[in-house]
Amino acid sequence: MTALENVAVPLELAGVPGAFSLAEAELAAVGLKERVTHYPSELSGGEQQRVALARALAPRPDVLIADEPTGNLDEATGRQIADLLFAKTAERGATLVLVTHDPSLAQRCARTIRMRSGRIETSEPVSA
Repeated sequence: MTALENVAVPLELAGVPGAFSLAEAELAAVGLKERVTHYPSELSGGEQQRVALARALAPRPDVLIADEPTGNLDEATGRQIADLLFAKTAERGATLVLVTHDPSLAQRCARTIRMRSGRIETSEPVSA
């Protein structure tokens, strides 16, 4: 599917009116206005992650869960995706639950919970 279809089809299946218009707006919001007709093979890894972010944000969730959103990206692209993720969830008043092995990304969160072997090791707010 194209980037536009990738974001719109789940909305359409959920019965959201104007799914394609909403999808187009979400793609524009993550900087992909000019790439809506492109297929995944025509997009960079960072662009593919932005499509996934647009798809996740489109239904306006109260909670967004991101599992290693920067794991397969180079440092600069990962930073851009993280910035976008934090900005868009804050802009919409959504709670972001982020799973990461990257300590610098974890430090950006309001609270961290460290797990080891499936058990909570520590739970603490990040100091200001």
